[in-house]
Amino acid sequence: MARERLQKVIAAAGIASRRKAEGLIEAGRVRVNGKVVTELGVKVDPHKDKVEVDGKRIVREKPAYYVVHKPRGMVSTLDDPRGRPSLREICDRMKEGVHPVGRLDFHTSGVLLVTNDGEMTQALLRPRSGVPKVYLAKMHGIIGVDELDRLRNGVELDDGYVTKKAEVFVERQEDRNTWVQITLHEGKNRQIHRMGDAIGHRVMRLVRLSFAGITAEGLKPGEFRRVHGKELERLQKRFLNPFKKRKAKRMAEQRRARNAND
Repeated sequence: MARERLQKVIAAAGIASRRKAEGLIEAGRVRVNGKVVTELGVKVDPHKDKVEVDGKRIVREKPAYYVVHKPRGMVSTLDDPRGRPSLREICDRMKEGVHPVGRLDFHTSGVLLVTNDGEMTQALLRPRSGVPKVYLAKMHGIIGVDELDRLRNGVELDDGYVTKKAEVFVERQEDRNTWVQITLHEGKNRQIHRMGDAIGHRVMRLVRLSFAGITAEGLKPGEFRRVHGKELERLQKRFLNPFKKRKAKRMAEQRRARNAND
């Protein structure tokens, strides 16, 4: 069995994303064959070496993928230092140890993917993947054509960042408010709220309708279902496979560079 980087093995076991696994290693919370490891370059054999996180031995799981209908009033992390309801309340009902793919704000509801596949998580969160995220936002006031065009073509946020082009159209208008559907291919912190502020229309309610083409149709808040079959195949074909190819190409280039310097 080929040896793999320690953080990859931890992520594959569903303990955490690869980035968070690196933090666990650096914090001294990981042992390999009884010895604490704090270096990120360490490689292990997941079938022979004993890997423990916080004293608990990890077991490599079969990849699992779920879509959760995240309710409002819940953090999209597995723990919350402030004691608020967290995604763990839902994920603990799943057989595998999973982690969320990205996050949604406390007051935002809708689609959130969770998995124990660290490589899929990386592929979906990588900015160059351009994963489509579709939202329905209730904005204060009546939004005009010029303001919609600003949202479509890019607006300057409070930190000076100009958003990329987005697909935007009005869903409906009611009680002096406007429901707008927005499709993003990027994911800045609280981006849609900040886009609304940039055009003078505060976001009052936000729902994510889909992520990477996956919807929560038929699910009530707090419910979840497996992602499998054709749905999973589309995810793999569109995002995971290209990610693996780029990664393999980059590693081959690094090997050639090392060999050239020897």
